[in-house]
Amino acid sequence: MTLQQAIETENLAEVTRILVENPPCIDDKNEEGIPLCLYAAKVGNFEIVKYIVEYSRASMNTVDDNNRNILHYGAMSGNVKLNRYLVEKVGMSIASGDRNLVTPYQIAYEMGHKELLAYYQEAVGAAYEDMYHNPIRTGMFPDPSIVRVGEDYYMVNSSFIFFPCIPVSHSKDLIHWEIIGHAITNPKWANLDELEGGRGYWAPDISYDDGTFYITATYRLNDTGTVYRRQIVVSSDKPEGPYSEPAYIEEDGIDPSIFHEDGRHYMLLNRGARIFELSSDCKKQISEASLLYYGDQKRAPEGPHILKKDGYYYLFLAEGGTGPGHRISVARSRELMGNYEPCPYNPIMRQMDEKAGIQRCGHGKPVCTQNGQWYMVYLCGRMIGEGYSILGRETALDPITWTADGWPIVNNLDGPSVLQIKPELPENIISAKEVQKGIFVDGLPKEFITPRPPEEDAISFENGCLVLKGSKAPLSSVDSRNILVRRQTAFCFEAESDFIVPDLKDGQETGLTCYYDENTWVCFYVSKKEEEYFLQIREHIGAEDIYHERKVIENPVGCNYCFGVHAEYLQRNFYYRVLDDVQNKGCVIKADEDNQNFEMQTLDNVYYLCDEGIRMGKRFTGAMVGIYGYGRENPLYVTFTDFRYRE
Repeated sequence: MTLQQAIETENLAEVTRILVENPPCIDDKNEEGIPLCLYAAKVGNFEIVKYIVEYSRASMNTVDDNNRNILHYGAMSGNVKLNRYLVEKVGMSIASGDRNLVTPYQIAYEMGHKELLAYYQEAVGAAYEDMYHNPIRTGMFPDPSIVRVGEDYYMVNSSFIFFPCIPVSHSKDLIHWEIIGHAITNPKWANLDELEGGRGYWAPDISYDDGTFYITATYRLNDTGTVYRRQIVVSSDKPEGPYSEPAYIEEDGIDPSIFHEDGRHYMLLNRGARIFELSSDCKKQISEASLLYYGDQKRAPEGPHILKKDGYYYLFLAEGGTGPGHRISVARSRELMGNYEPCPYNPIMRQMDEKAGIQRCGHGKPVCTQNGQWYMVYLCGRMIGEGYSILGRETALDPITWTADGWPIVNNLDGPSVLQIKPELPENIISAKEVQKGIFVDGLPKEFITPRPPEEDAISFENGCLVLKGSKAPLSSVDSRNILVRRQTAFCFEAESDFIVPDLKDGQETGLTCYYDENTWVCFYVSKKEEEYFLQIREHIGAEDIYHERKVIENPVGCNYCFGVHAEYLQRNFYYRVLDDVQNKGCVIKADEDNQNFEMQTLDNVYYLCDEGIRMGKRFTGAMVGIYGYGRENPLYVTFTDFRYRE
């Protein structure tokens, strides 16, 4: 009998005999690739699991290929006694996440193990429905900064070269967020036209003082000339804006924040934390910059924020670079300009588990609720494949507790949480907008953005449809305009765009794009060459264009087509269908009554749609999906009747 057979037949005597005679076999795997010590927990025999834990050579750090540990498999069994043992004696966490951020708590919930759920609730202190998942903002929402005004919370994130610039989001409960405006909505103030992807507006900060909201950010230029970085400040009496024309501050550095105290205003910048005073309207620098503190780890100290509490000025810094070593540290001083003492518990946030689903955690800012609870919003990233962060950098949230000696620590120094108890705030679930029909009836949803500002007449609306003007420049050019995209917010999603095929000139095209920047994208389009209309997929990877097989279609002009993409991690499956009965319009393909999809192409690995895909320029953003038109030298206007995105 093998060890696996002994486990499956729940034969403790045989398990004991085999492990005494052949101790290393506990590290074997079954035919599904599950380590046998984990498989035993799934079978659910308490005595066998107890023997394996206490007498075998099995490590309780053992995980499967999906980073699931012994408690994940114990949760599958539903055995309360076994799970209690693993939690209380072995020290396994009910809220630990696998690579897809699935926790033992979620497994028990989805499998309906009522008795186990009751124990988990007792152990955690909250029902599963009273927990939230990290990240709280999925997709490209990096470098978060937060402020509370009354019972309302406002957050800003980096937008780089995307327009409108710097999204402003609102929440009542810190978990559910909605974009309500942007810091820069006037194309003439954006100054993005010549900037390469990944540049533009970095690491904004939002603050509030005496009835006014202030947003500051680094304006990152191309690597030409002698000035690479400038700081901007905008203000408004309304969080959603409109905000004032950006004022520029010519102090080099990145990641500015503004600290207000007793009617005076100070800007902090890296490296480390340098500080200087601003004018009463925060538009001018009125003192020289001076260094407060260089940081605890002293590698890439950035993202400085100051919080005053209980007679101390607490200085929070991001350190270690934005890769796996990213972290948050803190120091404090009795005087704003004084010497800062590093926290003995630094780093107060860092991911130490290289296999965990949430990585590169740092760049955080604290906030206190109206109920006196403290939280930290911070940057994080999730990897798939061979280390590809295709969703970009995201925003997570974890509780802050204050030690007896007055130091803030995040999530008990356990690193980022996957599943956490919700704040004691009234839940404010934001209603999902209708995604099936009529998305353009009320104009352009705030989720949509464009790489650099669109042309003045690029976007218009007719009868609930969007009319998009084709750009004169291709997607691969910084001069390309009118590319309308939204953030990819999940590893697996489906996006569909319905449009009426226009009368194209030779070389013109329109369709659907999975977009990262001008250097990396893939598009599914209809085009025309020598009176022949065709569908095609094109990948653009650095300087290389990969054209896939054409599919000729006859007389499609005026027909309502749907172009779709189904994403599974790094795979993209493109398809299309004809939406209306087009027999009177001369189309060769007649729409099926069941709206049958026609397969176009499957791309197995779009690794290039992320920071790590290629080495070219600044790559700090995230994958997008959307629509475009390329008119070349001739006018092109495309009517899009709908756009749907489903996770």
